[in-house]
Amino acid sequence: MDKPEQPFADGIPNLSRPHFVVPDAAQLDVAQPFAHAPRFLILYGSLRERSFSRFLAYEAARLLEALGGEVRIYDAHGLPLPDDTTADHPKVQELRALSLWSEGQVWVSPERHGTLTGVMKSQIDWLPLSEGSLRPTQGRTLAVMQVSGGSQSFNAVNSLRLLGRWMRMITIPNQSSVPMAYKEFDAAGRMKPGPLYERVVDVCEELMKFTLLTRERAEYLVDRYSERKERAPERLRDVAADIGLAKP
Repeated sequence: MDKPEQPFADGIPNLSRPHFVVPDAAQLDVAQPFAHAPRFLILYGSLRERSFSRFLAYEAARLLEALGGEVRIYDAHGLPLPDDTTADHPKVQELRALSLWSEGQVWVSPERHGTLTGVMKSQIDWLPLSEGSLRPTQGRTLAVMQVSGGSQSFNAVNSLRLLGRWMRMITIPNQSSVPMAYKEFDAAGRMKPGPLYERVVDVCEELMKFTLLTRERAEYLVDRYSERKERAPERLRDVAADIGLAKP
């Protein structure tokens, strides 16, 4: 068994000490809790008239409202493909504004060809990691759900989890996968009672709890050593020099 002498005495020479901060539990205290209801944005990945992902999104919205949240659902009709136009397109601006407004999000996608749909991916792709000093997704909670036409699968939710992590979101442990969705929703688009519906309730309840836990602390929770270092004036000067923008 490898048993080096501890504590280590050889130091951490590659560390930038001014940007290294030891986590402090006191920083997680909330001086003044938010007074507004938790804010949730829901995205779904289908434009069909009878869309089971939209039906599931609506069920999530009803549950989050019943749990005390405020909900907005984005309609992707008219959203252009990423890079097919500029980011000042009204549908893109609407999506980004809703993401900034939100404190938690729900992503619901059908599974198509073993993964999420292009409609779903386009919405996520239009959300940048950063836009100036604003971060449309970082630190927000996320719940992922999928609907399938066949037997139960987790391909879409797994892909959504990868994207949520890439977008620096706090993705909750629970998730929902609804197999043979055409059997789980009635003619009016309401989800039928049963274990699959109960799982959706579980997901929304957990999302609400995680959002209440993190929303006032999100800025501290996602504050990173590497990003603090990147923001340092000397680092910004080095980057400017590297790309030829430094002043002589």
